[in-house]
Amino acid sequence: MKSKLQNELKPNKAFESLQEEALLNIIKTTEVFSWRASSLFKEIGLTATQYNVLRILRGAGNEGLLCREISERMFTKDPDITRLLDRLESRGLISRNRDNRDRRAITVKITDQGLEDLKSLDKPITEHHQQLLGHLTQKQLQQLISLLELARNNIE
Repeated sequence: MKSKLQNELKPNKAFESLQEEALLNIIKTTEVFSWRASSLFKEIGLTATQYNVLRILRGAGNEGLLCREISERMFTKDPDITRLLDRLESRGLISRNRDNRDRRAITVKITDQGLEDLKSLDKPITEHHQQLLGHLTQKQLQQLISLLELARNNIE
C-alpha cells in the first residue's frame, strides 16, 4: 500500500529507505506549513524571516540584542543579517544603536511600530497553529516534539 507521501509525490519507484521517506515527509510538511504562514506575513508586508527577527526582538524586551545574538536565535539562518536589519529599519520596525565603547557592537531594538505589527499577527498566528496542529492530542504533540528533537540530536 502506498503512503500518503507516495501518492502526493508520485515517484516512479519506492523510496530507498524509511529514512528517506521520513526526511521527505519532514521537508514536505515544512514547506506546507511555511507556505501557509507566509501568506499571513504578506498581509503586512513581512517575510517569514523578518517576522522571526521581530518576534525575537519582542522577546528581548527593552534591552534589545546584538546582531550576533539575533542571528543565533533565528530558526532560519540568514547569511546577510545586516541587509535584513536594513530593510526592517527602513520601515521603522527596528532601531539600531552603536555602542560607544565598542563601535563594532550594534544593539537592535524593536520599535513601537514593530510591536504594533507583531500584535496584529498574534491572533492569526495562534489560529494558524490551531489549524495546522489542533487535530493532534497533547500526547501526540509531545511525541512529535520529542521525535523531532531526537532526530536533530545527531546533527546539532
